[in-house]
Amino acid sequence: MNEDAIRAEGLSVGYRGQLLIERQDVAIPAGCITVLLGANGCGKSTLLKTLAGLQPAREGRIRIGQEELAAIPGRRLARRLAFLPQHPAAPDTLTVAELVMMGRYPYRRPLLPPAPADHGAVAEALRQTDMAPLAERRLSALSGGQRQRAWLAMVLAQQTDILMLDEPTSYLDLSHQYELLNLLRRLNREQDKTLVLVLHDLNQAFEFADHLIYMKQGRLVAEGSPAQTATPELVDAIFGLHCDIRPHPQAGCPLLIPLAGCR
Repeated sequence: MNEDAIRAEGLSVGYRGQLLIERQDVAIPAGCITVLLGANGCGKSTLLKTLAGLQPAREGRIRIGQEELAAIPGRRLARRLAFLPQHPAAPDTLTVAELVMMGRYPYRRPLLPPAPADHGAVAEALRQTDMAPLAERRLSALSGGQRQRAWLAMVLAQQTDILMLDEPTSYLDLSHQYELLNLLRRLNREQDKTLVLVLHDLNQAFEFADHLIYMKQGRLVAEGSPAQTATPELVDAIFGLHCDIRPHPQAGCPLLIPLAGCR
């Protein structure tokens, strides 16, 4: 049994007087790919940001390993956990290498040039994402898939054990979605990184996740492996989708087949 990389107990989160998540317990197993699933507005992104320390909790406690999240200084937290939002933004005039160097901010001293370790981490992140040939290209000249890999290289340059990505496949065509997901799975398998993703495509979640967390109206209603949790009844309860679940003929994971669309 894996230890928990992140654990939250009695977690409540809200905005402007509205409680979005109320008294929920959450466990993110270390060394696994965890995917948060649920309909739009169910609280997936809010939960992800709260676990990353970007959204304050109203109640409860969050631990990163054995440490209380609230007690970890920002720069030290950024050496343990990297977060990629759904809509990252940077000036289009930056080169890929300049963007990736921004991921070194937890290690760099103000006003000093990058150290050899910074250049080494950037080079390795570019290599891992196959972006080294495009290092000097400006962001404005990148395709959607290339740009997403550049952002991923930036968070890899942080050299953290935990990566959190909010809808990383959004706005990518299908081939680039699978290219990115295969890269993330390789990072998990080869480097034992803990990944927490928000995804909308259930079949992608079933294929790439080790652990699934299903949410509805701010509550965690089910969790477990795809084999344990992928049932027509649960999909219907969460998404209102009438479907069949069968074994994937090649990947061996569950395969969702819609039968009558959303009701």
